[in-house]
Amino acid sequence: MSIISQNIKFLRKKKGLTQQQFADELGIKRSLVGAYEEDRADPKYELLKTLATYFDVTIDDFINETINEKWQPKPKGNPANIRILSISVDKEDNENIEMVPVKASAGYLNGYADPEYVSQLPKFYLPMFKQGTFRAFEIKGDSMLPLQSGTIIIGEYVENWGDVKSGETYVVISKNDGVVYKRIGNKFKENKKLKLISDNPVYEPYEISGEDVLELWKAKGYISTHLPEPSPEPTMESLTAMMAQMQRSISNLQQGNN
Repeated sequence: MSIISQNIKFLRKKKGLTQQQFADELGIKRSLVGAYEEDRADPKYELLKTLATYFDVTIDDFINETINEKWQPKPKGNPANIRILSISVDKEDNENIEMVPVKASAGYLNGYADPEYVSQLPKFYLPMFKQGTFRAFEIKGDSMLPLQSGTIIIGEYVENWGDVKSGETYVVISKNDGVVYKRIGNKFKENKKLKLISDNPVYEPYEISGEDVLELWKAKGYISTHLPEPSPEPTMESLTAMMAQMQRSISNLQQGNN
């Protein structure tokens, strides 16, 4: 039995409803309720949103957490920033992945919460990304080598910022930096700073204020026209850059210990 089917059954019973009463509440057939609870069918995304709202849980918890008597909802990373994302579906009711090209990055800062703007973005569907809300972002520059400029990062929307994991990569949407793809170097805490790290050691880590962050998307995959190449032999220039970065890191550590 899947997490979703278990959660539907548990939460329905917790409300003291029969399958027929529950179906009447939602305006669907009783046979569908039985199919969902017995894991013979999966609710479409629009119905998942309705179920989450009806049971007063987040979609993320509803599809990823086993909800039972011991379950407690996760604290929000930044409650003031929690919102329902605008989504679109294709003709077969599959949720689309909207894409934000580099040329649209500036406009995205103003339109990221506008359903009309989001609906006008290019969109596509990938069958391996079924549960969750995803968006694709084209990156530029060489700060995240070996991923090349022009690579498209597919990110999953992070609703609870407390779930951010140190050392993993995210697309960070912020007021001052716009759309950037970085590795996060610390756990997120409300009103604290977020440390952003480039995989290319030439670029130094930097911090941004939590109040500056608009959205976080955890990297789940990428699309690139650049095929992997054998690792080149280190050059004197690259070794010098790496040594300089190491010296700066050691210096920062020494200053932090003083």
